[in-house]
Amino acid sequence: MMKTCGSPENKLSPFWITLVFTIIGAECIIGIFANGFIVAINAAEWIQNKAVSTSGRILLFLSVSRIALQSFLMLELTFSSTSPSFYNEDVVYDTFKVSFMFLNYCSLWFAAWLSFFYFVKIADFSYPVFLKLKWRISGLMPWLLWLSMLISLGNSVVFFKDIYTVYSNNSFPIPSSNSTEKKYFTETNVFNLVLFYYLGILIPLIMFILAATLLIISLKKHTLYMESNATGFRDPSMEAHMGAIKATSYFLILYVFNAIALFLYMSNIFDINSSWNISCKIIMAAYPAGHSILLIQDNPGLRRALKRLQARVHLYLKD
Repeated sequence: MMKTCGSPENKLSPFWITLVFTIIGAECIIGIFANGFIVAINAAEWIQNKAVSTSGRILLFLSVSRIALQSFLMLELTFSSTSPSFYNEDVVYDTFKVSFMFLNYCSLWFAAWLSFFYFVKIADFSYPVFLKLKWRISGLMPWLLWLSMLISLGNSVVFFKDIYTVYSNNSFPIPSSNSTEKKYFTETNVFNLVLFYYLGILIPLIMFILAATLLIISLKKHTLYMESNATGFRDPSMEAHMGAIKATSYFLILYVFNAIALFLYMSNIFDINSSWNISCKIIMAAYPAGHSILLIQDNPGLRRALKRLQARVHLYLKD
């Protein structure tokens, strides 16, 4: 599959360039602030208590990866739009794609571990293996986080080879201008892209689906127990089950849209300046920002910290 980029007839007008940069920039800035808030709260807890909770550690890894991801997205958009000759050099182009996939894989893995951790801590099963996992999960999690980074790196470096080939023809004059410009072509090995892309996201997505399914089973079991004992339904365990299921569902819905947009963007099906390609970039920037905001809303500690911050800002502005 081949995509042409850099030709003057495909250039966006200044208005559309400004609009696209504004939308994606706003999404990235919102995401960076939301994830920066999560990092600041958990880092402060770590410094103050000389320790951090397991969920806080996972949120730290997840938020840092998303700050890097959205910063990298803005950087790639800037170079691809303003410096196509530099961006389309083979080494630079491959480095951008590999780094982008690495950060996406890391973000997916960390979110999967967060969902898995909530499942282990909340679900109510009496199987010996599950009880042993519940007892050891906090000690295993730091190793699992670093292991997932190594797996993400291994899954992303394959994009250096046999996926993309970028080349250009001779320079040609730009109409109504005294300058010239090169036309760049990107050839994509779609088979290798599909293989490596889905191998990279398969295991963490299975973890998400299993965690959500088992949480629903655990909730059903808990509900039947409450009914048989004629006890009220709004107990803390049920609230925890519902919160974890809701958080996992939010992520899966958001990630499905992101995964489709990311694959289309990486496959080079659309021209670099087409509305479809731009839509993919907008979705890719919206996903980490939207999910991080939902994490803050669903986490009681982060929600209280945000309210305190809002109160302080309100007092500061009032003074």
